[in-house]
Amino acid sequence: MNKPTYHSFKPGSILFIVLILFFSCTSEKNKSIPVVGFLDLLQDETLEQAKVGFFEALKSEGFDENNKTLEVVYRNAQGDQPSLIQACDYMISKNVDLIATNPTLSTITAVQKTKTIPIFMMVSPRADLAGLTTKDGKNPVNLFGVFETLDYIDTSLMLIKKTFPAVKKIGVIYNQSEPQSVDALNEIENQCEIEGIELVSMPVTASNETQLVVQSILNQEIDAFFALPDNIVFSSMEVIVKSCDALKIPVFTSEEGLVKRGAIAAFGADMYQWGYQSGLQAARFLKQKSLAGITPAIVEVRRKVFNENKAKQFNVSFDSTFVLVK
Repeated sequence: MNKPTYHSFKPGSILFIVLILFFSCTSEKNKSIPVVGFLDLLQDETLEQAKVGFFEALKSEGFDENNKTLEVVYRNAQGDQPSLIQACDYMISKNVDLIATNPTLSTITAVQKTKTIPIFMMVSPRADLAGLTTKDGKNPVNLFGVFETLDYIDTSLMLIKKTFPAVKKIGVIYNQSEPQSVDALNEIENQCEIEGIELVSMPVTASNETQLVVQSILNQEIDAFFALPDNIVFSSMEVIVKSCDALKIPVFTSEEGLVKRGAIAAFGADMYQWGYQSGLQAARFLKQKSLAGITPAIVEVRRKVFNENKAKQFNVSFDSTFVLVK
């Protein structure tokens, strides 16, 4: 009869087995925590509001990084498109459960990079306006979140005429590589033609060109400047305002966050609520572990806002339909 064989374990071997079991359990635990990638194009106060809203919505639904119920992979490309692409690739390699995109260029990059990971956009136009629909007009199958159209631009522009009825000439800068910027410019051109307002527009390709281009526009004796929904405008707002203030030219915009940074008034999406609305969609997906019933939605909260200091500077007042931005 063969004797049973007994194996002796050295202390080091036992420690090795314990470590394997520990990391195995840790790995299994982490698998139950959803991983969210957040793809930001640049550091900007306006875009930051949408980001804050997004994570506040997740927190309200029980997903919070501080409470270990959520893991976040955050990347900010600092305005550099190659870095944006690399950041998106990294999130895909980490097999995140979803990618939140803020703003348009982040959304476009993510859609181009993955067809399987759900994308929840914010501060982005409708898919067709961003050039993301297929030849037969269908949206990307993995694109969700909250979009904007150009329906509000006309109202935004008319704030100028309502505030300064004698306005005859308006200046804008735009980035030709950003679809929403070009589309907004076309909309404003049409509205200016209807109202008999001359539009002075110049392209800008990088934020370090902004001051020179804005000065060229100001040299044409405009009555007001309109800050388009444009990432270069977002990153250069202080430069724009400083140049316009020097010649006592008021700056209007369609972006609420830019009013805090020196524009006199705006009609447009509430950036915090935009991010929050997208975050609620993302939370629903994480909870039900399914995309059933989730579709891209138009931004729900738009409002008129004004900057009190700028109103005093230009000696104008706004009625009770406007909200004071602090």
